[in-house]
Amino acid sequence: MASADTWQQHSDSEREELLPRKSREPETQSVHWRNLIGFWLLGLCNNFSYVVMLSAAHDILRNQSAPENNSHRWKLGLTKANPQLHIQLLVDPEPSPEPTPISHNSTSRYDCNPVSTAAVLLADILPTFIIKMLAPFGLHLLPYSPRIILCGACAASSFLLVAFSQKVMTSLSGVVLTSISCGLGEITFLALTAFYPSEVVSWWSSGTGGAGVLGALSYLGLTLVGLSPENTLISMLGIPVLLLATYFLLLKSPDSLASQRDGVLETSAQQPLAAGESSKPPDPNFNQSLSFSDRWNVFKGLLKYIVPLTLVYFAEYFINQGLFELLFFRNTSLNHAQQYRWYQMLYQVGVFVSRSSLRCCHFRYIWLLAVLQFLNLGFLMAEVWFNFLPSIYLVFLIILYEGFLGGAAYVNTFHRVAVETQDEHREFAMATACIADTLGISLSGALALPLHDFLCQSH
Repeated sequence: MASADTWQQHSDSEREELLPRKSREPETQSVHWRNLIGFWLLGLCNNFSYVVMLSAAHDILRNQSAPENNSHRWKLGLTKANPQLHIQLLVDPEPSPEPTPISHNSTSRYDCNPVSTAAVLLADILPTFIIKMLAPFGLHLLPYSPRIILCGACAASSFLLVAFSQKVMTSLSGVVLTSISCGLGEITFLALTAFYPSEVVSWWSSGTGGAGVLGALSYLGLTLVGLSPENTLISMLGIPVLLLATYFLLLKSPDSLASQRDGVLETSAQQPLAAGESSKPPDPNFNQSLSFSDRWNVFKGLLKYIVPLTLVYFAEYFINQGLFELLFFRNTSLNHAQQYRWYQMLYQVGVFVSRSSLRCCHFRYIWLLAVLQFLNLGFLMAEVWFNFLPSIYLVFLIILYEGFLGGAAYVNTFHRVAVETQDEHREFAMATACIADTLGISLSGALALPLHDFLCQSH
């Protein structure tokens, strides 16, 4: 076996190759697969409510435009079996069947919605952004189990609030709870990967990509077969339960992994913060022992990943929430709402495929992905302005490619952070790096709002 010094120089994936043969026994392989599947399910459950709630937020935004009918119209929006409620994600250019329709600018080339979809994006992302900005400086003081219970409780509460809401503010509270659940969950589970082999990062990323596809399809499918939106949301209460069951029942405690790997016997099997993956006995103060100077130095080292990932997500969500609703083709059999649903679905498919690709290929140069995504943004911005593409199917291909780039940037960023960070810094580094995507999304939402107003007023 390699010496202790040599061992510390290897990344997690390389350490796996240095392990003695006895660690490859069937029982260990079973534990390994339990953890991989566990992190995939955690990624799926954590992002599932976000995908569903961003759609329901469309009705919240529309009702705010007609306050005199808010209570009545929002109640109808949640009890009428409307298969377009979820997938269209804020865009419904067709006349509303409810008592006081919100008129759309049908004379505009873009068939504009009264308010940009970026408005609801901001409402859904800002609580997450605040959590992620504050978490690296104090969240480690709260053990993992209470955090994950809080995530599950917030997700379940969000489904119930929106399902039974008869007031706009109550529904908005449900959206905020979803944002808290997803933001706290992402920063918690990414930090938790520090105690497991780096391979779990790719499975977590794949699960988050799967949430986009499965979340959209499940909601649409349940409403299409006749289940009301209210009952559909209530039926999804199983997702928070699955989240808690995965963490407490399926996921194997990392201290038992450490004992298998390094011969270190631990007494507790329920305290993830009490163990790390190292050739030395786990330090019970794994993350708490970092000084402010240590944290600052780690943060500076992460900028080479945080900055390009922020740029990728800025360009990506500027396209999604600023341009998708303006990419309207009249020479097709698809109406505006259907076009928008296809844009979102193809984007989610691209993200899912690329976030699941780490076992096939690694990509070190995240900056290049940022450049390519900005080229996408520039090209689609030119299409919105000049309307030169002859077919919507060309836009479909570009959006699929956009999803590939975004998913690849996400999974490769966290893979690089996981394998290049020192053991004692990895938990903090993973939790800190995840502010990048949220920062990019928030900035894109803020800038997409005035762009929407400018283009819709000038055309």
